[in-house]
Amino acid sequence: MFSTPFILSFSLFLSLPILFFILAPTLHPHPLPPISIPDELDDLRLFHRATATSSSASASSHLSSSSSPKIAFLFLTNTDLHFLPLWNRFFVTAKTSLYNIYIHADPTVNITRPNDTFFDHRFIPNAKRTFRASATLISATRRLLATAILDDPANAYFAVLSQYCIPLHSFNYVYHSLFTSKNFDLTSNSNPDSSSSDLTQYGVRVKYKSFIEIVSKERRLWKRYVARGRFAMMPEVPFEEFRVGSQFFVLTRKHALLVVKDRTLWRKFKLPCYRADECYPEEHYFPTLLSVQDPNGVTHYTLTRVNWTGTVAGHPYMYKPREVSPKLIFELRKSNYSSSYLFARKFSPDCLRPLMGIADSVILRD
Repeated sequence: MFSTPFILSFSLFLSLPILFFILAPTLHPHPLPPISIPDELDDLRLFHRATATSSSASASSHLSSSSSPKIAFLFLTNTDLHFLPLWNRFFVTAKTSLYNIYIHADPTVNITRPNDTFFDHRFIPNAKRTFRASATLISATRRLLATAILDDPANAYFAVLSQYCIPLHSFNYVYHSLFTSKNFDLTSNSNPDSSSSDLTQYGVRVKYKSFIEIVSKERRLWKRYVARGRFAMMPEVPFEEFRVGSQFFVLTRKHALLVVKDRTLWRKFKLPCYRADECYPEEHYFPTLLSVQDPNGVTHYTLTRVNWTGTVAGHPYMYKPREVSPKLIFELRKSNYSSSYLFARKFSPDCLRPLMGIADSVILRD
């Protein structure tokens, strides 16, 4: 007769293969394929053209042409643009001379191309396939930046957004906050009562920064750093210089060019991770690069509000239709670093109807 301890031990032994089968993807997830050489070469040609056509003068100033400076809205998506009607409402009151729109859509996904909207013919032709938690998202963002740099020398700020992002203010509020407001950035050392000499003849601030989150202390930072191997990032990226931050940011033209020109850090961040569950290169590459290259030229915070409460598998909280209300919009605007957040994510696609219900009375009313 078998004893109870023996039966329990034997049962546990038999269950080990089952447990391994269930947990194997977590313990040893298969790394995503590296970026192909043809895709890499195609990107390099684009980046070279973007940097070659931009002079040092245009890289250091908003006023890279005689026209008014513009905001380039860069949408990164692998689905339909869920909140297209809301964004159309956002752009309807804006002067077309003050903005451009660019969309990077995964070409392997069947995405509806909108007609007769502000997004018509705004899909960039050189888009490539993207994978979550891979360097392909870095490449896609760099592709958008390079395309926008080449397309219009008046593009002075570059705002990276996703299909789950919504505006929290009108276009006029966003434009004024980025270009002319002297007290929007609450962390700035500039004097709010400074004279008009701080502005150019176009009413644009002489001194300005990129709005990108850069965090140096985070509990999982070491695990993410060694996701490619303990010494894989050395010597170019020592752990002391490794940073994390939101992949949704607003860059100046100077910093957009810096990102497109980079080759050194890219060689490290494009390496595939052997721990895919700890690998989010798009959240590390941009903050690390700008922290190393120009730490005083960035705000260290983002203008896109994200709720990380109850995060699951690296995804932020997703708002549902029943949660959409004027109170939520007012709450999402609150920031400790600027006068207000300008964008927010992540909203489920079925939030469109309640969002449109408060678009004119709340979201786009300043």
